[in-house]
Amino acid sequence: MQLRYSFRLYPSGGQRMALARAFGCARVVYNDALRARETARSEGLPFPKTGDLSKQLITQAKNTPERTWLGEVSAVVLQQSLRDLDTAYRNFFDALKGKRPGMGAPRYKSRKDTRQAVRFTANARWSITPGQKLRLPKIGDLKMKWSRTLPSTPSTVTVVKDSAGRYFASFVVETGPCEVLPKATPEVGIDLGLGHFAVLSDGRKVDSPCFLRRAEKRLKKVQRDLSRKVKGSSNRDKARGKVARAHARVADARREFHHRLSTKLIRENQAVAVEDLAVKGLARTRLAKSVHDAGWSAFVTMLEYKAARYGRTLVKIGRFEPTSQVCSRCGVKDGPKPLHVRVWTCRACGAVLDRDINAAVNVAKAAGLAVTACGAQVRPGPLPAPRSEAGTHPTPQPSTAR
Repeated sequence: MQLRYSFRLYPSGGQRMALARAFGCARVVYNDALRARETARSEGLPFPKTGDLSKQLITQAKNTPERTWLGEVSAVVLQQSLRDLDTAYRNFFDALKGKRPGMGAPRYKSRKDTRQAVRFTANARWSITPGQKLRLPKIGDLKMKWSRTLPSTPSTVTVVKDSAGRYFASFVVETGPCEVLPKATPEVGIDLGLGHFAVLSDGRKVDSPCFLRRAEKRLKKVQRDLSRKVKGSSNRDKARGKVARAHARVADARREFHHRLSTKLIRENQAVAVEDLAVKGLARTRLAKSVHDAGWSAFVTMLEYKAARYGRTLVKIGRFEPTSQVCSRCGVKDGPKPLHVRVWTCRACGAVLDRDINAAVNVAKAAGLAVTACGAQVRPGPLPAPRSEAGTHPTPQPSTAR
């Protein structure tokens, strides 16, 4: 499978200018190609092919006075920009056919977009120097912070500038079956929530870090400062950068938490079961901020690709499965319960159930995993004694023992 590894870049002042030039040229070619296709559509002409656009907007445009500066950047960057436009159109058409979730039509890129990116393939002859720097054509050797080693030789590298002004090098590498972990016995079901981020069917509970909630005081201050700056001023640009860096710290901390927890669960368990939550629907309720702060979708996505990478099994159950209404001990459906009810007693067997752990056990059972209710922290509840055993009797009762 293909994986993406990102590393922080620290370009010099001149290299930042060269990267800005590459970002701008790629954006211009993308917009020119989009404009050409939109014009052809409005005039009823055939859809322009990528080869014709490449010849017209790159090769021939370099010889014109208006686009002569396109020759200052690598031609591979411009070619990849056209491929990005093809991908955008393909996704849009697939969405119209119902093959994927809704995607809008390609839009024009702006130089004020907070995220800029260019991609270099093997044809660009980029390389990693003996000094562990990233050498890019017509840009130079960029200093890079290596946090880990690459499992194989990368095929492409994408240089990204995010909204906080940070630069990253993103490598695409191929991984083989050598990373499959040895088989493990445990199988676990996971119930995702807000009070606890994850509750496991073995009784463990993972507290929700609430990164956004904890950073709200700092975020309010920098956002208030931004609102007071005059639009279009340099002070407003500086304040916008502070807001972006504050949000980036929150996003980085949340992503680190998701990676650590997902890796731990995949390494310890042979099979993992989760519930397919309607995150978009929950994000339109009064709990929207807490739902976005939890980041369930990103966490489940990490579980998916890590399970495929390490030879584990991930099972998703339907979102309409009544995991919180069914007793994990006897299987009797006891009906819906308000959210404030965290512990309930089964009317059939009298077991006292923790709502979240009981749901996690039911998630595992619905996925067909070999999980029992012994980890659900159930205990026999008080049952009314039969009338024949209640109270005292004035006369001795005959023994039933034989």
